Amino acid sequence: MAGYPMAKNLRARLPEGDTLVIHDRNTEATSKFVQEVGIAAANVGADGKGQGIEVVNTPREVAEKSETIITVLPEPSHVKNVFHNILVAALPPTTPERLFIDCSTIDPTSSREVANAVHCTAQGRFVDAPMSGGVVAASAATLTFMLGASSRSGSLVDRVIPILELMGSKVLHLGEQGMGLSGKLANNYLLAINNIGTAEAMNLGLRWGLDPTKLGQLINSSSGRCWPSEINNPVPGISPRAPAENDFDGGFDIALMRKDLKLAMEAAGKVGAHLELADRAAAIYGEVEDQYTGKDLSVVYKWLGDKV
Repeated sequence: MAGYPMAKNLRARLPEGDTLVIHDRNTEATSKFVQEVGIAAANVGADGKGQGIEVVNTPREVAEKSETIITVLPEPSHVKNVFHNILVAALPPTTPERLFIDCSTIDPTSSREVANAVHCTAQGRFVDAPMSGGVVAASAATLTFMLGASSRSGSLVDRVIPILELMGSKVLHLGEQGMGLSGKLANNYLLAINNIGTAEAMNLGLRWGLDPTKLGQLINSSSGRCWPSEINNPVPGISPRAPAENDFDGGFDIALMRKDLKLAMEAAGKVGAHLELADRAAAIYGEVEDQYTGKDLSVVYKWLGDKV
């Protein structure tokens, strides 16, 4: 869901002479994007080429027509399949060298496999740059990007950062390729726990008779403050743009939270890091998704309210 507003911000901030080449399996989304954002060029020679947007049919076509390719996909298998499609044959050369920026949240091992495929076939450079902030930050261009990129060539990092700053307000270079994802999984593990804690605290306070707005103000000016309490509060009336204001639609799908938690748990197991709260959190998110499929992760609060 974040990819749509990210692309809108890219188009708004790119030079007028550049064309944003886009592909999505959801053709309704690309049609809506074209109508909302700009001029679509149907082919290379079409009127409007270079002034707006060009919609293409495959990821391979995006890569053929672009020197910088940004991917945002849900699962490791999706990232691998897309890059298999892109790298199936030699791409036309570009100057500067073609750059792949993958903003998907996947496991570091899968990301390194894809990076190796890109580099071994001499098709360009690959970096991982997962983001944090959700749809709200994506819309406002205030995302935080966690960059994993080789430091052996400082020019690579210097090239990537200004591109990401078109869609976000902060870029943190965390180390070599794959380290961006390690940072993201640590962050999202904490998000999974904080989200449940916020839901429990708000549910507890309201059952005690506290005013929800005043309780939200208290938490967000005290030591309990966190992203789920301040930006994505599960109680309507506290965070104006939160999914709770829209029956928990939009936002960060609970299925994606489950996926990221699973990835964090698997990655933790590989390095022997014990996650005391992980199993219980995973069980909670599984129960919540069964009952509230497709809703934002903050719907944990509503699920708690059902447990009288």
